Amino acid sequence: MSTTVPEIRSDNVLRYTVIGSRRPSVYFWAVALTGGGLGFTLAGLSSYFHQNLLPFSQPAALVFIPQGIAMLFYGVLGSLAGLYQWLSLYWNLGGGYNEFDRQAQKVTLVRRGFPGRNREIRLEYDFAEVQSLRVEIKEGLNPRRAIYLRVKGRGDIPLTGVGQPPPLAEIENQAAEIARFLNVNLEGI
Repeated sequence: MSTTVPEIRSDNVLRYTVIGSRRPSVYFWAVALTGGGLGFTLAGLSSYFHQNLLPFSQPAALVFIPQGIAMLFYGVLGSLAGLYQWLSLYWNLGGGYNEFDRQAQKVTLVRRGFPGRNREIRLEYDFAEVQSLRVEIKEGLNPRRAIYLRVKGRGDIPLTGVGQPPPLAEIENQAAEIARFLNVNLEGI
């Protein structure tokens, strides 16, 4: 699954939507952590109250100290981790867009963060500040395929989202399209 999706293609504006935390793997972990945490919590509570709160099992037969309290502890931790996953999905952490506006001569990068005063992270650069585009391709056990915007005095700024690396052809095409649009050099390919 791609982490950036082309949204608007016109003569003057090029815009890519960046998928944040709303990826299938995050949904999977949210469900797994919530379900497992709830099961462990109910097992720990069953051993404390000596009543089976879980169907198809006998957690009331567990001794509360040490088994029941350990199950309760891990259940609460799992439920909190699941809650964090659900909240990150709801807030769409890391999601946003990359916009390249030829008419305004601006590059705008927007990402969503945690709720609060600085929820939206917005970076704007003039076309004149952009030195080049760099593509990083690393294969192996932990592959990485990313596009970076090289800005004068600011270093490399990632344009691709996190998660599963996009296919090689897609990253090359996207980088070439952005470099042509910005009229800058493309490094790393």
